[in-house]
Amino acid sequence: MQRIQPLQPDRRWASLALLIVNDRAMIEYNRTCFGKNEPTDVISLAYDPLPGEAEGAAGEVIVNLDCARREGPQHGGASRELAFYIAHGCHHLTGATDDTDARRAAMHAEELRWLDEAAAAGLPLAHLLRQESATPCHP
Repeated sequence: MQRIQPLQPDRRWASLALLIVNDRAMIEYNRTCFGKNEPTDVISLAYDPLPGEAEGAAGEVIVNLDCARREGPQHGGASRELAFYIAHGCHHLTGATDDTDARRAAMHAEELRWLDEAAAAGLPLAHLLRQESATPCHP
């Protein structure tokens, strides 16, 4: 696992895996990756290419569906929340960090703009999921 620094929005990617998991699986990923024994909304992992492999990095974005269902009603629905987690995870893969309140706010503003642009272009973000739930998530 490698954190990409500095910001590299044009980094070439050979592959990107999207994993959609529940709270229980996310706790395992969070424990393995960061030593935290709790669920979170999204984890991003980046790997440099192996010697002899195709050029380009590999990335993983792991998103918590249970969290999206809990947080979604406060943010435009579970489908939009899940799309936000995916955007946020991909943003982290460019090297963006949210380690301060100002950086988090800037990242979130840009990601929400991306979602608004996608919706305006006709991408049906509101239909990623069929069920909505209203219990709060505590990452």
